[in-house]
Amino acid sequence: MASSETASPRKARAAAAPRDTGTDDAATPAHLAEVIAVATAWADADIDASTRAEARALIERSSRGDDAAIAELTAAFSGRLAFGTAGLRGRIGAGPMRMNRVVVSQTSAGFAAYLWEEARRRGSRDAPSVVIGYDGRIGSTIFARDAAEVMSGAGIAAYLLPEAGPTPLTAFAVRHLDVSAGIMITASHNPPRDNGYKVYLGDDDAGSQIAPPTDAAIAAHIERVAATPVAEIRRAHGYSVLGSGVADAYVSETSAAVLAGLPQRVESPGVAIGTDTDLRVVYTAMHGVGAELAQRVFLSSGLPRVTPVREQLAPDGNFPTVDFPNPEEPGALDLSYRTARAVNADLIVAHDPDADRLALAAPHPSEASGYRRLTGNELGLLLGWRAAERAAARAEQRQVPVSGALACTIVSSPVLRAVADAYGFEYAETLSGFKWVSRVPGLVFGFEEALGYLIHPAVVRDKDGISASADAIAMVRELASEGRTIWDRLDEASERFGHFASGQVTLRLASMAAASALTARVRAQPPQHFGATAVIETRDLQEPGAAEVPADVLRYDLADGSRVMIRPSGTEPKLKVYLDTFSDVGAAAERRATAERALGDLERSVRQYLEALQTEARSA
Repeated sequence: MASSETASPRKARAAAAPRDTGTDDAATPAHLAEVIAVATAWADADIDASTRAEARALIERSSRGDDAAIAELTAAFSGRLAFGTAGLRGRIGAGPMRMNRVVVSQTSAGFAAYLWEEARRRGSRDAPSVVIGYDGRIGSTIFARDAAEVMSGAGIAAYLLPEAGPTPLTAFAVRHLDVSAGIMITASHNPPRDNGYKVYLGDDDAGSQIAPPTDAAIAAHIERVAATPVAEIRRAHGYSVLGSGVADAYVSETSAAVLAGLPQRVESPGVAIGTDTDLRVVYTAMHGVGAELAQRVFLSSGLPRVTPVREQLAPDGNFPTVDFPNPEEPGALDLSYRTARAVNADLIVAHDPDADRLALAAPHPSEASGYRRLTGNELGLLLGWRAAERAAARAEQRQVPVSGALACTIVSSPVLRAVADAYGFEYAETLSGFKWVSRVPGLVFGFEEALGYLIHPAVVRDKDGISASADAIAMVRELASEGRTIWDRLDEASERFGHFASGQVTLRLASMAAASALTARVRAQPPQHFGATAVIETRDLQEPGAAEVPADVLRYDLADGSRVMIRPSGTEPKLKVYLDTFSDVGAAAERRATAERALGDLERSVRQYLEALQTEARSA
């Protein structure tokens, strides 16, 4: 267990921030002096030698007039990293606007205060409890131990997972251990220098991520804690380091769920199948923590052994072979394609670094790499269709009516509605994030286009790239046994449900604030048409009652049935635009061509509209 290096405390607010002066006077001597005073107090109270030295170096350089240092010091010490439904996520470094041991300790103390408040409200006589997991990113191990020490010091029964592991394992552990809450130290697929702090709740929330207004209640406790020196936060070493039992249970329950959906011909778990239709599967962990648990699930589910991308197999928080450790990013799968070509693979399975997302790629003759990655919407359609078939078959076997819901986020393809209608399920669209998807009553399957899939709600109440990949491998193997490919299955879907074409325009901007500002400009100057097609309905999800909670999302329905959704990313400095078109005229090939042609036209029109807004903003 980690010990804490504690500097001599001063009775100053280590987490205090200079007043909000706006950008106009950010470089004035008075404002700089205020920032330096805050940074000095922070450094004096910092419990970590490296960030203390970083802060003092920035102070010294800023005092000499170094413009780069002044900009960084101001960015790091003006305000506080906001705690929201996604918890915290930010760059590692010194200051309250960065991820560091002080921020993690204050956040943990605030969260502990919230858990005690909730326990008293429910009249519980037992101390609250929490399980803590962490990934392989820089700082994750020490952040997790800080969280465990602070929780233990607050009288919370704290359980620390024994090693770096996937986010779905922590989500599973909340329900498996029947604890009050879960903490996961991860920044998922963010750039290498980022880290984060993600929160789950047990009890009535059943292991889901937090949702409003819980985030605001926790944030209020954090603000109160941050108003006192970090050295005054009580720590204890009374937390428990768990053994392998949680991972063993996850493998057992996940593989059982996978096997329940397989044809009866599948052999016993753990036995290689050895048929002519065994797949050659390439797997990449993207320098993350998914490999060991994923391969255990595959083996226990009777699925083929995978060929790993060796360069990306071991956890490495520097992510040396990719610019962004996200399977959606250009170039992220290049090593997977190379490995797949070398072994003539039938399938590529890729997780993001914390293994809560899944990407799939298969041989395709039109691609220079020899492989094409399925979009999140395509894979969501296939896995959702499979889940609907499976649930409908169980209902028929039991001679009971079909019940339950298929769900996706509002920015995902509406194709899941067609699947739900075909099988008699309810259909729900939620705001972005599995904090909403996981709470849909009677959930059978849920997905979001950003490669997130909730396959087995009874096991994990969050997106889970490991269980999704096992289901996907099983699906592709079944297709191969019939002499078909995943592309054939997508054509079958187009014939049955119509062809839904989806695309995305992503603008990477200078900051998250810039993304929000561009969205505000869209709201102030709404489009009347895209190309020659008129906008016939506009929905602003910030308006009361338009969504579960007000959200910075704009929806435009067009006269030809197309849809445009615009929102800033909640975790990255990006503006995201989601495009959907549809055709049900002709055979699969004609439907696909019509919808894809309409999608291309729509994307060009959206880009022109956004470029015009950005040009206008620059000249203003």
